[in-house]
Amino acid sequence: MTSPMTSFSERLHRLGHHTSILRKIHRGIEKEGLRVGLADGRLSMTPHPQTLGCALTHSRITTDYSEALLELVTGTHTGVEPLMQELEDIHRFVTANLAGELIWNQSMPARLPAHDDIPVAWYGHSNSAMLKHVYRLGLAERYGKPMQCIAGIHYNFSLPDHFWDKIGTEGDTEQERRSTGYMALIRNFMRHAWLLMYLFGASPAVSRDFFARVPDTILTLDDDTLYLPHATSLRMSDIGYHNKAQSELQLCYNDLDTFLARIYTAVTTPWPDYEAIGTHRDGQWIQLNTNILQIENEYYSSIRPKRVTGRCERPATALMLRGIEYVEVRCMDIDPFTPAGIDAETCRFLDAFMLFCALEDSPHFPDGGYCQDSRDNFDLVSSQGRRPSLRLKREDEEISLRGWAEDILQRMQPYAAMLDQANASQAWTAALQAQECKVDDNTTTPSARLLQALRDSGESLNAFTLRQSLAHREALLANPLDAAQKHHFDEEAAASCKAQQALEAEDDESFDEYVARFHEALTPVRMPAVMKP
Repeated sequence: MTSPMTSFSERLHRLGHHTSILRKIHRGIEKEGLRVGLADGRLSMTPHPQTLGCALTHSRITTDYSEALLELVTGTHTGVEPLMQELEDIHRFVTANLAGELIWNQSMPARLPAHDDIPVAWYGHSNSAMLKHVYRLGLAERYGKPMQCIAGIHYNFSLPDHFWDKIGTEGDTEQERRSTGYMALIRNFMRHAWLLMYLFGASPAVSRDFFARVPDTILTLDDDTLYLPHATSLRMSDIGYHNKAQSELQLCYNDLDTFLARIYTAVTTPWPDYEAIGTHRDGQWIQLNTNILQIENEYYSSIRPKRVTGRCERPATALMLRGIEYVEVRCMDIDPFTPAGIDAETCRFLDAFMLFCALEDSPHFPDGGYCQDSRDNFDLVSSQGRRPSLRLKREDEEISLRGWAEDILQRMQPYAAMLDQANASQAWTAALQAQECKVDDNTTTPSARLLQALRDSGESLNAFTLRQSLAHREALLANPLDAAQKHHFDEEAAASCKAQQALEAEDDESFDEYVARFHEALTPVRMPAVMKP
């Protein structure tokens, strides 16, 4: 919460005198994508290609849940152009090194094999590698393997530390002001994230073989494709990331201390269904523990407060000791119409949206810091966002999606203008204006365009996505890395494998001992004596 001395208008006025600090915004991207066969689009069953390096230790090319689920990670950049250039360069290197395979450019999975045959990511024999592997085995036990094959875009965003001083954020220290400011940003993001689902959601359909049992609520488009007619993002709906244990978690975004206390409770409190599974089967580890969350990152959320951690340091401990460093936006679908899954225009819109969330008034949530209305709005837009006359709940009133969206885009204009001024450009205002047509005409949204493309082509989702992914592959291969860039990526790949070998050579304790030490590294967090309303 900001000081009474700094109203919204005063914060905006103060920033207007310091727009140059917006040139120091840092952003990064983590883009997931399944490896699939060139000929049939089926999930790859091969190990992570050696030519890409070792997933455990490579800073740019790793894997997420499945051995076939690539995760391509950029560094942080103060400019959108170099950010996109790096993401595209990583795609070029990976594409050139996939023999008989390509990157599936869609959030919902490709043709999946039987549940038990989906390969879980393997990182080698070191203790840190086995921790990642066993954690993923636990995800399979808890949520099923198909759900873990869903892919998305994570947009990491940070404002310069002195930004919070310039706008008058409350707090006795820079760390307190930074964390207070980011928690206010997160609350506003939670209130308005439904708009991102409407504007950028691109997964209204799914392959039939994603389900062990097809839900009664979903419709049939063709023999292979299921869909919801007004959906924007099945990935972010209860068809995608959904779990009973997590649905009962009501994390508090009013302050960092209470947020961390509830995370601590979740990673230390047993859940009966997971206790019934146990941590071992036939003498082998199958999950790290039987708690609501095995580790902090298991919590599925549309945005996370983040802090870079040291080796063996727990995320909650790092946040408690050093505060929030940046936020990670996790709800963006892969754009199937672009080779890298996201474009510069979307990045610039996200910049303006995040700045809007940071500057606008952000009152505390009621009910201990969890806003059910925000969650309901997000779920509703994910599954029904293009339904005509859809109404959402804003505070104590109902409002049309279109009316609220128009209001948000209008309120975002000063922030886009400030970013333009800081960067001597009109690109952020242009990115904002590009979204206005989607509010005026929902047939121009990515989700509507995808469904229309399926109807026009008569193709299944799998056939269409394979054709699109092949076209993106050809576009990337047609503009290859130069010799120096290729040499750099080759060296990174080789260095990552040497680093993995070094980790395996230096282990001097059993995995059981390592897991115990990992759990002990979680610093106890007590619930604040008086929770903020």
